[in-house]
Amino acid sequence: MPSLVPLATASPVIQLHVAGAIAALASGVAVALLPKGTPLHRRLGWVFVPAMAVAAVSSLAIARSGHYSAIHLLTLLTLISLPYAVLARRRGNIAAHRSAMIGLLLGLVIAGAFTLLPGRLMHAVAFGAAATAH
Repeated sequence: MPSLVPLATASPVIQLHVAGAIAALASGVAVALLPKGTPLHRRLGWVFVPAMAVAAVSSLAIARSGHYSAIHLLTLLTLISLPYAVLARRRGNIAAHRSAMIGLLLGLVIAGAFTLLPGRLMHAVAFGAAATAH
């Protein structure tokens, strides 16, 4: 049975990370599904960008046994891709903007999928199983 207890008892940095990731996922999916170039697209994009930044930066404070894992490579990629995507749009390079944003959203979905593995915090939230805070 799903339960928010594991998340509610997790460290504040993990709670911040999850909040950023969920906000990024919701806004990113909405942006992907809605018409491009509209005022709503731009507004939701400006929810997605800082939410992704919060998720990425906060992930740097989350390490298993004090060590970063391979998933943290997505953090580095995110911290490079976010400003690149914004700059590409400002320069009118829509193809580069689109490609970077799709990559960011896919990376978020992939990282999120890993959080649902048994023994992970979000697995405990989604499925009610015991978890260790990662």
